[in-house]
This record gives sequence, C-alpha cells and structure tokens, in this order.
Amino acid sequence: MMDLKLRALIVDDEPPARAILREMLKDDAEVEVIGECANGQEAMKALATQSPDLMFLDIQMPEMDGFALLEALDSDQMPTVIFVTAYDRYAVRAFEVAAVDYLLKLFNYARLAKALQRAKSNLRAGGSADRNRQVIELLRQINARAEYLDRFVVKNNGRTLLVPVDEVDWIEADGNYLLLHAGDDKHLLRETLQNMEQRLNPRKFLRIHRSAIVNLDRIKELQAHVNGEDHLVILKDGAQLTLSRRYKEKVSQALGASI
Repeated sequence: MMDLKLRALIVDDEPPARAILREMLKDDAEVEVIGECANGQEAMKALATQSPDLMFLDIQMPEMDGFALLEALDSDQMPTVIFVTAYDRYAVRAFEVAAVDYLLKLFNYARLAKALQRAKSNLRAGGSADRNRQVIELLRQINARAEYLDRFVVKNNGRTLLVPVDEVDWIEADGNYLLLHAGDDKHLLRETLQNMEQRLNPRKFLRIHRSAIVNLDRIKELQAHVNGEDHLVILKDGAQLTLSRRYKEKVSQALGASI
C-alpha cells in the first residue's frame, strides 16, 4: 500500500468514457480522481495547476490529440501516463515491447488493474520522466509508419468503432464535424475536413468541394452541371455530389482524363 493516494487526471473528449473510467477507479483505494478534461487544452491547464501523479490520456482527440499534448509539455510537467487507445495490433505490440502503460478500448477491470500496477511501480521507482521521453519517441515512430489513415476511429456513447477507410464512400463536412458515408451507415467524427484531407491517401481520396471528400473507387461517372462551371460526381450507390471548379484539375489528374 502506498502512503498517499495517487492523484489522477482523466483526459478524454467523450463524457461517457470519462464517467466509465471514473466509476472503475472507485475500486482502487490508492487512486483519487482529481479532475476530468475534455480536450488537450483543458489538460494543459489542469496539469499546470493541479500537478497530478497519474494521467489517463485518450490518444484520439480533435484539435490537440494525446500525442500533441505530451509533446507540448515540459518533462517536469509530465505525470505517469496510462494511454487509452484504439490503435491497431502493431501499435499495441509496440506499447508492450516498450513496457508503456496503455488501455485498449474497450478494456475491463482486470486490464485496468494491470495498467495501474505498472504505473504504481513506475512511480515508486521514480522513472516517470525517462518513461515519458520513451513514450514520445515511440509515438513518433508509430506516426511515421502510419503515413496515411487506414481506419477511422469513431467514438459514440462510450463505444469505439473502427471503420476501415476503404468502406467509406465519401466524407461530408459540417463545421468541426465530419459525416462518414459508408453504404447505409453514417458515422459522425469530430474533425475538420482540412485536417482529414491531409491524413488520407490522395491516390484513394480526393477533395472535390469545400465540404466533401470522395473515395475515388466509388465514382461511377461525371456529368457537366447545368451551371456550366461545376460537375456532378455520381457515385456507384447513386449519390450525387458537386465537383467545384476549384478542384476540377486535381480530379482530372487523379482520374487520368480531362473533365
């Protein structure tokens, strides 16, 4: 038993996910949850004012994700980190090899207890700073290998759904949200279209309008629009999208044909 309780901070953009983790942590008498943050900016402030010993950090968050948060911190600000992640098997194996603490959604009580034990041992050994530097380097390596997205991470009501990019027909922008159209399914994602455009393979996905990105494999035909400037992009499922004049040349190059 540790002499003092570990002061824990929960950082996750989904309220249900934070609530579930807080409830699960009630069973550990050595841990006290001192706060919750919905994004990286809130976490920066909480770390500066509350100095937690332990942080449960969601990796996938809009604007400032878990990677960016850690990279923005000085080593003396950094608590021991338990990552909450929906990464693929390669990344999970990398976490294991580096002995980094993580929770793969959806985790259970036993997995949480194991991660907590590793975190407590790390704190007793006083190795948080070295461990977190190792974490940051590992995350950079993972990001470098994953040049383009191969799946979307969709979080809804405490659940995390992995949607392969090849299943998505087109992506529609709505402010700071995106709507993924995948057959009869639609998935809401907190992300901007500009950021998403940079994370997708341009050989597979192209922006055709200020509010739309399309999967090139889903295009059935192109038709001249009645306004004489834009074109209609007709998908295999019958959906009709607008190809604006601004993106016409890039689409022509990608398709290898003049429009």
